[in-house]
Amino acid sequence: MTAAHIALILSLGLASSAQALAAQAGWRQLSVAGASADAPATTVALYYPTQAAARDVPMGPFTPHIAIQGEPEAKVKGLIVLSHGTGGSELGHTSTAEALAQSGYLVAALRHPGDNWQDRSLLMVNPERYFDTRPQQVTRIIDALLRDPQWKDRIASDARGPRIGAIGHSAGGYTVLALAGGQPDPARIVRHCAAERAADPIFCSLGRSAGTAMPASTSVPAPTADARVRAVAALAPLGVVFTAASLAAIRVPTVIYEAEADRFLVPKFHAEWVAANMPQARMKRIANAWHFAFMDRPGMPILTEDGDVGADPVGFDRAVFLAQLRSELVAFFDAAW
Repeated sequence: MTAAHIALILSLGLASSAQALAAQAGWRQLSVAGASADAPATTVALYYPTQAAARDVPMGPFTPHIAIQGEPEAKVKGLIVLSHGTGGSELGHTSTAEALAQSGYLVAALRHPGDNWQDRSLLMVNPERYFDTRPQQVTRIIDALLRDPQWKDRIASDARGPRIGAIGHSAGGYTVLALAGGQPDPARIVRHCAAERAADPIFCSLGRSAGTAMPASTSVPAPTADARVRAVAALAPLGVVFTAASLAAIRVPTVIYEAEADRFLVPKFHAEWVAANMPQARMKRIANAWHFAFMDRPGMPILTEDGDVGADPVGFDRAVFLAQLRSELVAFFDAAW
């Protein structure tokens, strides 16, 4: 091959890359009906590739860089559902959703009914349903988008069906692992907190200020796996509740991120329990990171049982880490299909 041929190939590759990166993150809001007439609707923020110009749009404590109602591209590389942690929102991981949209994905970031910053009723009123309700909420979002005439034909498919993945942080990490086939056994929480409350104090006291605690029922929820979910990224996941056998049986590509200094979900009981029982999964340990390192830094204090969401240990650069995370997640999902 001549130098001229190589130069031509490189120039075409660079042009293709530049074209792919030219997309901005479009943004629309979707409301999906609940499972029954009296169940609350689910609010979903949709991020997707568009050629419309994006701008900073302040939305409470977060400021997405988006093109609201921008015209979507004709095709997207796949659908990625994004599940936040307990008490979170659909906007807490907006820079990650934007990066995936700019790379060509449709991202559906849902606000979990009953487990978000405005409404904690799932833990307060119906804690025994916590572990099946969350993944079921995600499944309904997938159902809705695969029926929606605006989106169903845009989502890339292959011989195995639509390309669908999921990202989850904290309780969202639990949620996406349950979608992949992880089976919770709440009795494990009872045993864990009886033996390790002093070593995992925040997890074992979650919800007590609201008059309840992390679900401690011994009844085993029905399986909530969704075979359409073909790749999963679990960020500092709530993991102690899963049975070892169910984790070992998961076969979809999975990456697990551990925040090394996590005090909210102490890694050896959660992320490391998951990784130890999923030898086929990739494990990435983030040095000197606290639990909320995976979220965008909010523009105002957001207090939690572990302090401010925007706080980091001395020496940890969240902006640098999030840029790395965004790049890695795009590469992970691109390779998963």
